[in-house]
Amino acid sequence: MIEWQWAQLDNLTPRAVHAMYKLRQAVFVLEQTCLYPDIDEDDLSAYHLLGWQDGELVAYARILAPGTKYTEPAMGRVLTVNTRRRSGSGKKLVAEAIRRSEDAFPDTGLRISAQVYLLAFYEAFGFSTVGQPYDEDGIAHIEMVRPATGT
Repeated sequence: MIEWQWAQLDNLTPRAVHAMYKLRQAVFVLEQTCLYPDIDEDDLSAYHLLGWQDGELVAYARILAPGTKYTEPAMGRVLTVNTRRRSGSGKKLVAEAIRRSEDAFPDTGLRISAQVYLLAFYEAFGFSTVGQPYDEDGIAHIEMVRPATGT
């Protein structure tokens, strides 16, 4: 069972922050070989969703408040540890991120810059594509929006 932690950076322990950055680096910089500044200014104001299982960080996503990047909140840095992929952890993570975002920012919807190969995965959560695919750090991405609940 995954235990969820939802907090802004100032409310995370140093060990949780270390685990978060270590996992983001392992997935985005090393595994996906994307050389980009993963740690950025958005981390300071973002809400971080950490999924812990048996004391290990196994899932993570970050939510930016409306107006930070887009009109609606933005979900990004979505990942699961490679040993837990295809186990349903990713679906649990996205469902929890949507729930937390809706609780924190009701009636605003949610935006994501999704990797194109995950298009059907995000469509299953109610996201629809916006615009055309584009290259981000050597990986094809596409903007997707999930409308506000009840719209």
